[in-house]
Amino acid sequence: MQGGIRFNSINSYLRKVFGRKTVKLSIDAGFTCPNRDGTCGTGGCAFCSEGGSGELASDIPHQIELLSAKWPDAAYLAYFQAHTNTYAPVDVLRSLYYEALDDPRIEGIAIATRPDCLGGDVLDLLEEINRDHFMWVELGLQTIHEQTSKAMGIGYGLDVYDKAVKDLTDRGIRVVTHIILGLPGETEEMMLESVRYACKDPIFGLKLHLMNIVRNSRLYRMMPDYVPFDSIDEYVDLVIKCLEIIPPDITIHRLTGDVPRKLLVSPEWSYRKRTILNTINLELEKRGTYQGADLDR
Repeated sequence: MQGGIRFNSINSYLRKVFGRKTVKLSIDAGFTCPNRDGTCGTGGCAFCSEGGSGELASDIPHQIELLSAKWPDAAYLAYFQAHTNTYAPVDVLRSLYYEALDDPRIEGIAIATRPDCLGGDVLDLLEEINRDHFMWVELGLQTIHEQTSKAMGIGYGLDVYDKAVKDLTDRGIRVVTHIILGLPGETEEMMLESVRYACKDPIFGLKLHLMNIVRNSRLYRMMPDYVPFDSIDEYVDLVIKCLEIIPPDITIHRLTGDVPRKLLVSPEWSYRKRTILNTINLELEKRGTYQGADLDR
């Protein structure tokens, strides 16, 4: 990387695209999930909370009102976050997506979904939107290791993820892949293997999630004493090793996790997001390393 920038953050990328600070507005549009309604399972993936990763989501006007004082000239992206945001009839999806995009303050859209919820009609709709609007689609890979995936009840295999990435990229749609660091039973090398695998495809972005154990998750009921990482330093060391193997053109959307403190069980320090991010940046500088460093060696 150049100019003292150690990794390709999505914040920097969006500032270049829109010429100003760009904020994602997290939306809960009322979707459910095939892993909750009985289609492929009930109760969700073991690590999911009842909110389906949408505890911080709220409506667009309310969020803009709250954020405009801090960023009066910001650009905004509508981020369909909670549960599975392509899991509905396509006419319902069309109405919801375009309702968000019709707000003149919204510059683009991000849609989080499962790889097994991208039928042909949904892909056609996403391709249509992508022609005229800035967009990316987020897919939950989480891990490439079958034993972990089965233990967590994810409900789809690696082949399904691979097909989803191909279907989206063949249509020119940006893909952001989610990987969870700290899933039970996974070694450091297993986690790095998942990162390497995700990077083999021409994805737009990557989200590295710190495994947070939350009170209303099935994983907490299964393993109430599980602690993914003993310390911030241990987690930071792994994140840096991940960054070093990620090609520099891939945008980095997340390096830790967001969970309301009242729901958090472990790691008990996880809520200290700013401390974690500052430690990552300081350690990158201290080591003289950067995103993609291993690819340059």
